[in-house]
Amino acid sequence: MPVQPSPVVMGIETSCDETGVALVRDGVLLGEALSTSMDQHARYGGVVPEIAARAHVQAVVPCVRAALSSAGLTAADIGAVAVTAGPGLATALHVGVSAAKAYATALDVPLYGVHHLAGHLAADLVDGEPLPDPVIALIVSGGHTSLLRVGDLARDPIVHLGDTLDDAAGECFDKVARVLGLPYPGGPAVDRGAVGNDPTALAFPRPLTGRTDSPYTFSFSGLKTAVARWVEAHPDSTVPAGDVIASFQEAVVDVLTAKAVRACRDHEIGDLLIVGGVAANSRLRALAAQRCDAAGIRLRIPARKRCTDNGVMIAALGDLLVRSGAAPSRPDLAAMPGAFLDHAQLGVAHPAQRAA
Repeated sequence: MPVQPSPVVMGIETSCDETGVALVRDGVLLGEALSTSMDQHARYGGVVPEIAARAHVQAVVPCVRAALSSAGLTAADIGAVAVTAGPGLATALHVGVSAAKAYATALDVPLYGVHHLAGHLAADLVDGEPLPDPVIALIVSGGHTSLLRVGDLARDPIVHLGDTLDDAAGECFDKVARVLGLPYPGGPAVDRGAVGNDPTALAFPRPLTGRTDSPYTFSFSGLKTAVARWVEAHPDSTVPAGDVIASFQEAVVDVLTAKAVRACRDHEIGDLLIVGGVAANSRLRALAAQRCDAAGIRLRIPARKRCTDNGVMIAALGDLLVRSGAAPSRPDLAAMPGAFLDHAQLGVAHPAQRAA
């Protein structure tokens, strides 16, 4: 008998300031749509939760319609719905979860609540091969910086090797960009400002890289402060601004890549996956490629358009869960703003969740 195709999975992402919707079936992207409220937040120098939530309310239905249109499908073709249930901004998450539950109920299809960061891990499943099992994963974004050991993403617990103690890498980029007078969002501005400049001009600190420091733990608050103090102490410096930017960026990516490569070596795992918004940084991608090549490690980084928040990563993870035979999330699925990453799916009774 012919094998029946998997259902079309609609993914909805509303954890921060992007409203993303996508449709995936059997690992193939069928259609997508994305709306961002970033310009509305730029005047405030950061994301304003209430503005983000209102933008999601206005954008989620049009994004669903646009994604269906780009796929040449109708709502009746949707066979399952996946949604980011956490972590993220509480008000923003509520919009996505409510919309997903409404669509799932109206269409009488199963609902899968997923972890936002696990979505990043699945970001390029529609563009490439299945994820290696196991793989060392480095998540670097505005709110998270973590080194993980990942097995079967749909089934296995996700093991944290190390996390940031304070600022995430992306948060550090945003704060230093403000100190240096660069526009919001800071990550792309720093990346642009560093191009063609000297990353060795200033020796900014490499936090938690001493012999007695935890090998996989991160801290970027002190680096942010070091840049701010340098700027305050050198108001008439002859060091070009581009060299200051490049030196700061080099300090961040040096720490990130060194710890990630060490984790691969220590755990004898030959594959490294780097995901999250900061994974779009050109210097991070270049240095990671250089160090992985030298160490004989296979590097995987999603295309830049898949690094930032989008609906494709949520639909891809939902599709993976459906094809793995995962049970749907509970009907009382709720937004979980502070959800810890130990499994890809949320709203189910994993043993670890019951113990917690």
